[in-house]
Amino acid sequence: MAKQAGSKPRSVRGSRTGRPIMALLDLLGRRWALRILWELRDAPLTSRALRTACDEASPTVLQARLDDLREAGFVELGDGSGYGLTALGRDLCETFMPLHRFAERWKGPSPSPRLRGEGRGEGEPPRRR
Repeated sequence: MAKQAGSKPRSVRGSRTGRPIMALLDLLGRRWALRILWELRDAPLTSRALRTACDEASPTVLQARLDDLREAGFVELGDGSGYGLTALGRDLCETFMPLHRFAERWKGPSPSPRLRGEGRGEGEPPRRR
């Protein structure tokens, strides 16, 4: 794809080039972002239910990530039903499903219990050394 003469790439967080994929990966790589999207994939959740689903994540961090995801257009705050995915957020979660299926297949034959996440709670971050 050719660049237009005189056009300058728009700067986005996570990318000096302005490439959308880099901005998306930066957003999804932030603490709890993927987990929030995953927990909202089936139905909206209230703040409290979402926090419980996210293993009691810090309310401050959870709110910051919800703000990021709302600003990006993936999450919306409904009327009384809590937080839910937008149409764009549902599209994004659909792109995770092949990766989810792959992870389920991989989990069985992986030689390392540590890599499979055994010995920790679901979604719990790795232990610090």
